[in-house]
Amino acid sequence: MKRIIFTGLLLLTGVTLHSQETLHSQETLHSQGRTILTSDSVSLYVNVKGSGTPCLYLHGGPGSGSFWMEKFFGDYLEKHFQMIYLDQRGVGRSTSPLDGNFSMERMVCDFEEIRQALEIDQWLTLGHSFGGILQMGYWEKHPQAIAGMIMINCTVSMEDSFRKSWLQKAAEFTGTEYRPVQTFTPDTLMSRLMEVSRALDEQGVRWKMTFVSPEDEKLINDTYNGFPSWNSDFGNQAMFIQDYWNDYRDLTKEVKVPVLFYYGKNDWPVGPEHYKGIGFPNMILRGSDVIHFPFLENPEDLEEAIDTFTHQFSF
Repeated sequence: MKRIIFTGLLLLTGVTLHSQETLHSQETLHSQGRTILTSDSVSLYVNVKGSGTPCLYLHGGPGSGSFWMEKFFGDYLEKHFQMIYLDQRGVGRSTSPLDGNFSMERMVCDFEEIRQALEIDQWLTLGHSFGGILQMGYWEKHPQAIAGMIMINCTVSMEDSFRKSWLQKAAEFTGTEYRPVQTFTPDTLMSRLMEVSRALDEQGVRWKMTFVSPEDEKLINDTYNGFPSWNSDFGNQAMFIQDYWNDYRDLTKEVKVPVLFYYGKNDWPVGPEHYKGIGFPNMILRGSDVIHFPFLENPEDLEEAIDTFTHQFSF
């Protein structure tokens, strides 16, 4: 069954997906994957690997799943952290809620239930792209659970990212007129995004938004071929949920824990200047000549940034 997986900031297309089914192996905590059953009966896929400070990976998309980071950057991460790779509810190898609850409040509850199930007192969070929204939503509700945050090419305001970068760059790549969204609502913005997305696809230039080359885009998309089933429920709904359009830029000024904010100087989905609205008081700010996937484009630079963060703050 051929479907489009609309993953928000990344807008990946052409991934072959099949009907949802449970694929999780019930193994020990420190081996490969296992599931954790939430209080509302969702089976969350988690994979705990490595040793060191516990670190919850909050993937982007919305709906991309945790496998990219594990596959392409896991060797480095697992030498420094006890990584907890999570497929969020309605994503990948996790199931969906029967009541359709994909709210930020429920998502954050999932993170806490995982932490408690793994008997972790406090952990780092590491997010990519849309994972920045999730990290801020989590910190807002449970700051005591988070020892620090690593933000890799993250947005903390999707409206800012789409208005100031995504739409303008997509118009440039397709040679079409940039028309700003006058009245902002998730519905009006999504309508414009879909319009621009069609132009990107018709001209075969979508890859320019997020990748160095079409080969890198194929490398990422091919990772889905290893799964006979992939749940895309959250990815298909997230952009229409008001919670995820909250603007967290002002709230960053209240986050006292250490933060690594790593951004791409050519990151069109998030915005090369999105960092200017970030105000974490205890922050390492690191810009790099990458687009949206530094763990593919320049993993050595990303490793150096994380090394600096962990050494400076003793994680």
